[in-house]
Amino acid sequence: MMEWLLWFTRFENTKPLSLLIFFLVFCGILFYVFGSKKRGERLESHKHIPLQDDEI
Repeated sequence: MMEWLLWFTRFENTKPLSLLIFFLVFCGILFYVFGSKKRGERLESHKHIPLQDDEI
């Protein structure tokens, strides 16, 4: 029953698996950042927030 866990203990198996996981996460981040024009416009409008003066 625990044989599949032993598969993860060998480095020749975990290195390609971790590379695949990191690559998929990287592609997901790229898709999130560049996937929607609405999100890009919203983020562009937020870039000047630190430079605005507080109006009290």
